[in-house]
Amino acid sequence: MNANLQQQSLAALIERHSKQTKTSKESMQKYRPIFADPRTMWGFSFPLKELCYPIVGKRSAGSKIWDVDGNEYVDLIMGFGSNIFGHNPPFIKEAIAEQLERGLQLGVQAEFVGEVAELISELTGLERVAISNTGTEAVMTAVRLARSATNRDKIVMFSGSYHGHFDGVLVKSKAGETDGTSEAIASGIPPNIAKDVLILEYGNPQSLDMIKSRADELAAVLVEPVQSSNLNLQPKEFLQQLRQVTETSGIALIFDEMVTGFRIHQGGAQAAFGVTADLATYGKIVGGGMPIGVIAGKAEYLDRIDGGMWNYGDASSPQVKTTFFAGTYSKHPLSMAAARAALRELKRQGNALQEGLNQRTAEFVSTLNTYFESEDVPIRMTHFGSLFGPLSSGKSGESADAAAAMGMALLSYHLIHRGVLLIRGGGFLSTTHTNADCDRILEAVKESIEELRAGDFLPMPAAKLVKT
Repeated sequence: MNANLQQQSLAALIERHSKQTKTSKESMQKYRPIFADPRTMWGFSFPLKELCYPIVGKRSAGSKIWDVDGNEYVDLIMGFGSNIFGHNPPFIKEAIAEQLERGLQLGVQAEFVGEVAELISELTGLERVAISNTGTEAVMTAVRLARSATNRDKIVMFSGSYHGHFDGVLVKSKAGETDGTSEAIASGIPPNIAKDVLILEYGNPQSLDMIKSRADELAAVLVEPVQSSNLNLQPKEFLQQLRQVTETSGIALIFDEMVTGFRIHQGGAQAAFGVTADLATYGKIVGGGMPIGVIAGKAEYLDRIDGGMWNYGDASSPQVKTTFFAGTYSKHPLSMAAARAALRELKRQGNALQEGLNQRTAEFVSTLNTYFESEDVPIRMTHFGSLFGPLSSGKSGESADAAAAMGMALLSYHLIHRGVLLIRGGGFLSTTHTNADCDRILEAVKESIEELRAGDFLPMPAAKLVKT
C-alpha cells in the first residue's frame, strides 16, 4: 500500500464530498453545541473526521431523496426499512392530508384504530393487537407482558441482536463468560438490569440446552429472527426447535419483527419460517412512514393490557390482572391514518408484493456479487427478502477483512458523490426502485471501486496484476 497515494486520494474525496454536501456539513457544525444526536458521529474516526456527518434531506419521492444542496440520490436507506412503497406514496400522502383536514384529536379514540388492529391481526394471524409510538416501546411492552403472564423475571436474548434502546435490552455478553452472563453496554444503564438477561449465541443448539436448563426462571426468549447485523444467518430449524422448547416450558417466545414484519412475507418472518410466536412486535412498514409500534400476539398475553374480553349489556367484566401500559401519542390520528392506508395496500396486493420484491433483491445482490467476484473485490453481499447488506469478506485472513472494512467505509462516501445513499453498506429495495435505479447503483459501485483502487485503498484484481 502506498501511504502517500492514499492520503492524496482521501484528501481529494474529503474536499469533493465537503463541497458537494456543504450545507449538510455546515448545519451539523452550526447546531452541534445545542443539538445532541448520535447519528452525527456514526463511523467517526480521525482519518474520516471531515466526512463524518449525515446528509440533510430536503424532499423525497419514490426511490429518490434530494438534499439541502439540491443533490439527487437513489435512496437505499428507505427510512431504515419503513418505506416499502417508496417515499411519499400518493395513497398514504392522501390519507395523511385528509386526517390533517379533520384535525389531530388526542384524548379521544382515534377513528381508525380498530380497523388498523383488525388488519394487523388478519395479515399476521395473531389474536390481539396493541399500539404504541415506537419499536422500542413495543419491545419494552412485550417483555413486560411476558413477565406479567409468567410471573418470572429473566429473559433470553441473543448476541448480535438489536431490540431498541430501553435499559432492559441494552446488555451484552460479559467478557470471558460462557453461561449467558451479561453486562450493560454503556454508562447510565444500571448494572442490576443485566442480572435478569441471559445472552446466548444465536443459532447454536447449545443455546437451546441452556434455555431448557433454566426454563423455570425464564419469562421470555426475545428473538430478532434474522439479525440486521448478520443477514446470512437464517436459522429456520433452530427457530422451530426454539418454538418447541419455549412452548413446552411455558416461556413466552417474542419475535422482534421491526425490520422483517410485512417485508419478507405478509406474515413476516413467522410465516417465512413456519413459527408462530406468542408475542410479536412491529413498526416501520406498518406505519406507512409515520411513527408507530405494534405489540401483537396471543390473547393470554395481550389481555394483560385491558383485562380481556367482556361485553356490554350483561354481567361480564375484565377478568385478567393487568400490567401498566400508556402513551399520550399512542394511536396518534396521523399514524393511524397512514397505517390504515399502508395495511389496506398490503392486503390489496397480497404476498405477490413481497415475493416480487424479494426476487428483485436476490437478482440485484447476485449481480453485485458477480461483479465483486470477477474483479477480486473483497466484498460480498447477502440478503433476506428485500433487505441486503455486506457479508464477511470473500477473502480469507485478517488483512483481507481489514481491507474490506475500510473499502466499505470509503465506498459509501464515493457512492454518495455518485448519487447513492446506503446504510452500513447495505439497505432496502422498495416497490419504487426501477431497473434503471439498480443499473445506476451498479455503475456507481463500479466507478467507486475503480477510484478506490486508483487511490490504493483496494488491491488490483489478480488478472490485471498478472498482465502487468
